[in-house]
Amino acid sequence: MCGRYTITVTIEEMLARYFAENVISPYQPRYNVAPGQLVPAVINDGSRNRIGLLKWGLVPPWAEDAKIGNKMINARAETIEERPAFRNAYLSKRCLLPADGFYEWQRSAGGKKPMRITLKGGGLFSLAGLYETWVSPAGEKWHTCTVLTTAPNRLMADIHDRMPVILKPEDEALWLDRRVREPASLKHLLVPYPADEMAAYEVSAAVGNVRNDSPSLIERVAK
Repeated sequence: MCGRYTITVTIEEMLARYFAENVISPYQPRYNVAPGQLVPAVINDGSRNRIGLLKWGLVPPWAEDAKIGNKMINARAETIEERPAFRNAYLSKRCLLPADGFYEWQRSAGGKKPMRITLKGGGLFSLAGLYETWVSPAGEKWHTCTVLTTAPNRLMADIHDRMPVILKPEDEALWLDRRVREPASLKHLLVPYPADEMAAYEVSAAVGNVRNDSPSLIERVAK
């Protein structure tokens, strides 16, 4: 699964990376993004990329209660065509969730230890996401999202049995293109990112508390 990640760049860096023109507000670098929080997301409106905030935890339009979003933070890539909560969004409401790292807990003899996984050399990458809009009985609109997951690559296999779908930059436009509605055109994107292009290192156990959100969380634990 993917239950925590980081997005520590400036808004200017994010806008430049995704060729987006609009500025989201409020925005600040995040070191411990967690489900239920508002997260930056990129969509394409047919002519340009736009960045806005979505609540992490997808609530399908037909849901009777928004609490279902607590169970919808991830969508398994292997079954999104079959799951009622995700199949329509997969066809027409795809988004990118900018990140520069994600956390996973690795089992060890001394218990679970938190690991931060990044690209080698650092930098932004895009988690494949889906989004939906849910309207409450009172008429309030909720814009929500989920992160797609897939089987682990070699690096992640030693840490966890799932990993988020990370899209290569050259595949991002296809993922965002609303005109593409055939699952067969997208399935080849939902694969593990190359292990030799990623790195992992242990971080402080403080990341386990969602109230903690500071640069110290991404510092490497000294061995």
